[in-house]
Amino acid sequence: MKKVTSILTILSAPVIASAQTDSEHFNMDVFQVCSMIFTVALFMLFILTIIRRTLEYRLKNKIVEKGIPENIAASVLQTNSQDDSHATIKWFFILMGLGAGLTIVHYTTPLGIHSLAIMAFSIAVSFLGYFLFIRFSKK
Repeated sequence: MKKVTSILTILSAPVIASAQTDSEHFNMDVFQVCSMIFTVALFMLFILTIIRRTLEYRLKNKIVEKGIPENIAASVLQTNSQDDSHATIKWFFILMGLGAGLTIVHYTTPLGIHSLAIMAFSIAVSFLGYFLFIRFSKK
């Protein structure tokens, strides 16, 4: 019974949301603020990644210069190239999903709540693609 109630509630949500009259469905100012926050977050992530890689490089150079015993240096210096390649593939899938979603949104005007649904669906599909890639690459 709980499942039926949940499904009916979810299915009736768009009808209830569209029952509002004389309201703008999409505020351009909100979209601009969200896009700026997303852009700043990506830029900060890029800067943090560069700083992290630089500091790792400096640490590795210090370890080699100091002549730390081989077993300790090997444990500190070990890198997992598979994780790096998976991170690259993950970003590829995410950015391809974003690009596909933005392309679909561009061709489906006017902008509205359906644009957000398209973006959410495209990002979800890109994560599903990444999950399937990881799952089949382990086999």
